[in-house]
Amino acid sequence: MAPKRFPPSPPLDGAHRTPGIAACTTDLTKVYGTGDTRVTALDRVTLAFREGEFTAIMGPSGSGKSTLMHCVAGLDSATSGSVRIGATELGTLTDRQLTEVRRDRIGFIFQAFNLLPTLTARENITLSSDIAGRPADAAWLDHVVATVGLADRLGHRPAQLSGGQQQRVAIARALVARPAVVFADEPTGSLDSRTGAEVLGFLRDSVRAWDQTVVMVTHDPVAAGYADRVVFLADGRPVDEMSAPTADRVLDRMKAFDAAGRTA
Repeated sequence: MAPKRFPPSPPLDGAHRTPGIAACTTDLTKVYGTGDTRVTALDRVTLAFREGEFTAIMGPSGSGKSTLMHCVAGLDSATSGSVRIGATELGTLTDRQLTEVRRDRIGFIFQAFNLLPTLTARENITLSSDIAGRPADAAWLDHVVATVGLADRLGHRPAQLSGGQQQRVAIARALVARPAVVFADEPTGSLDSRTGAEVLGFLRDSVRAWDQTVVMVTHDPVAAGYADRVVFLADGRPVDEMSAPTADRVLDRMKAFDAAGRTA
């Protein structure tokens, strides 16, 4: 049976929102350090992440993958350029407004899970809404919990859960607020291949069934093969895209990057 479709959550800016674009950057630049220690992690990056699409971001070590994700998710600030969630420009927000956007419109799945050890699975999942003083939508919470297979584990603390179950808690936490975009930073890096495949399958299904937007940083061609689109970065810039990727096609493209690096 196909997962039940829930209506999309309302946009931040109503009629002013750019149709079809969940998040975008324009000339996004991020620089660390000054003088001899200056490093340009992102160099005038312009990208759009469409609603209801699963995008993987790949590239060699140091290409700017994680920096890009952290800037678009509002976890790091841009040196220059624009980052938008819908039509909301993150650079114009106060700290309080940015916190509200991250809480209500952005979900983030960390490789290391980032669960609070003293809280139960349910308390970890509803933590953001509890802090905000807004109860999570009960029907949606039950649906997400059932879909990720945690209904019989909600009373368990993280130490009582397997790695895969902890990652499912992290995914449920990211989805329960029904954010505009879910960002996933190497979400299967700490998991075995079978559990990783289950997690990736769930992320893909959340895009198909709920029109969720997912942006994932990964180094794994197999993980990228679950996405609708792969964006390749090198030296802080997008250098290629691939639609309908497969693990083999992604691996061939990454080998081409390695070969180009050796001959440069």
